[in-house]
Amino acid sequence: MKTTLLRISALAAALSVCATTTLLHAAEATSPAIEFKQDEAQGRMQVLIGGREALAYVFGKDVDLPHFYPVRSPSGKSMTVEQTEPYPHHRSLWFADTVQLAGQRQASFYNALYSGTGDKKNPEPPFRDHIRQVAFTEQTAGNGQAKLGFKLIWEMDDGKTPVLDEARTLRIVALSGGEYFLDLTFTLQASYGDVEFKSDAVHYAWPFIRLNNDFNDKGGGVLVNSEGATGQTNTNMKVAKWVDFSRATANDPEGLAMFSHPSNEQPHAWLTRDYGCLGPRRRDAKSGKPFTLKQGETFSTRAGVLVHKGDVKSGRVAERFQDYAEGKL
Repeated sequence: MKTTLLRISALAAALSVCATTTLLHAAEATSPAIEFKQDEAQGRMQVLIGGREALAYVFGKDVDLPHFYPVRSPSGKSMTVEQTEPYPHHRSLWFADTVQLAGQRQASFYNALYSGTGDKKNPEPPFRDHIRQVAFTEQTAGNGQAKLGFKLIWEMDDGKTPVLDEARTLRIVALSGGEYFLDLTFTLQASYGDVEFKSDAVHYAWPFIRLNNDFNDKGGGVLVNSEGATGQTNTNMKVAKWVDFSRATANDPEGLAMFSHPSNEQPHAWLTRDYGCLGPRRRDAKSGKPFTLKQGETFSTRAGVLVHKGDVKSGRVAERFQDYAEGKL
């Protein structure tokens, strides 16, 4: 009898595992396919979810720094601006900084655009200081989730002086109804000598997003942070875990939230602008204050970007941040 009960118990456990596995495979099979479409000549990598462009990575040899543009809403609208006045160096969704390699001049990769040739108000390539895409280190497409890996180099003096190596990863998660999530990690390595970071107290975030006029305050968008504060005045330079920008009053409310992963040095403040710019800063001791990355050392930051329907509440921003923090998203 005891042997029979053990066998029944083992069979039940096996059936349970089998059922769970079947459900997981079924869920995976019904998740939208995430694909990559690369145009090397144009220097562009599209990320397609269910056959439709969600975002694209721009990395051509004539760009000042690689960036993601456009970033599309669940309904397919472009949410970001690649270049605009009075801040033509803004690049939709991007990562850069102002640094100085030991023994060299200071180089502002944040302002790499202005190192171009010709008219200083409208510079053209080549750019004396730039971030260059070297290679894709991973391209893993799939149903529901996909991943890209990047190798980049920050270099000055027309490529003659390497300053920093960068490894970047992008994990894409397809959610329901056209929503999706981006999990971004940026890792800088001081491979060529000590590097001092010279970010000022105002003009940096790690990374930046710049929304366009359809999604910023001109389009009815409202800034909200994890602490319940709203608007630039109450969210800029304030400590938070995430910031959301949603056009809640539109006929088709949609929004975008950025999360700071708990593995980042905490707590830290955020840059926010009602005109559509936002991003996490570093912890106060390294925020707008010089610090040095010794040769061979690395420094990473990790951020999530949630592209969602509805406003901050109906888009379940707080809940999804918690899932991200717990490794469930």
